[in-house]
Amino acid sequence: MSEEQQFTGGSVSNDTLSLLMKHASVRQFLDTPVSEEQLAAIIGAAQMASTSSNVQAYSVIAVTNPGLKAKLSGYSGNQAYIEQCPVFLVWCADLYRLHETAGPHLGDTPSYEDTTENLIVATVDVALAAQNAAIAAESLGLGIVYIGGIRNNSAAVSELLGLPELVYPVFGMCLGTPAGASGLRPRLPLAAVLHHNGYDKEQTKEQVKLYDKVSSQYMLARTGGQSDIPWSAMMAKRLAEPARLHMKEFLQDKGFMKR
Repeated sequence: MSEEQQFTGGSVSNDTLSLLMKHASVRQFLDTPVSEEQLAAIIGAAQMASTSSNVQAYSVIAVTNPGLKAKLSGYSGNQAYIEQCPVFLVWCADLYRLHETAGPHLGDTPSYEDTTENLIVATVDVALAAQNAAIAAESLGLGIVYIGGIRNNSAAVSELLGLPELVYPVFGMCLGTPAGASGLRPRLPLAAVLHHNGYDKEQTKEQVKLYDKVSSQYMLARTGGQSDIPWSAMMAKRLAEPARLHMKEFLQDKGFMKR
């Protein structure tokens, strides 16, 4: 197996796999609008993602208003591409709809939509749907970048978009026509993530050492020789910096994780 195959999954290929292997985050967009037909097709594809027990516990806010995008950019760490992209999608885990729909059928029967398990269900549902949307968008010649920074100020985002109880913004997604090509970032070797019949701790460690060499070379090229920091060192730096410690309290305030 060649080095390229080792880091991209092997030699089997078709049009769908080729599209998936070419994914790269886009942070520069043309001002070309995303049509309503394109948006409907993308969200329609998202809806066909797998969903736990057909709960479909997510909603999507499509933000095109420049003023709203500017505020969301500020709440997300002043990421300029939120303002630049023609459509900014805010993907929300949504148990409010489930609560409102099931309520009339339950009567006096206790309801458990506020459990940690249902928070997990809703968060997984929205992630699966969003990735379907990402691939659908790329199949139409559009590009995306996920914005985890939407959780930097979750309460402010929720208030701005009028998110009710049991709805929280999981991440944003810039959507539009890419302005130029984006480089591919190498992923962990397949053997670092694919285990057979049990978790292999030694294999994980060895494959990360291999990936550190690849990621160092990538960073040297990306930074013009300014940095060769390996992946493991980047991850150590990330773990040493507390991030979004408000999320537990915020989620509980929104009605999640009561049990």
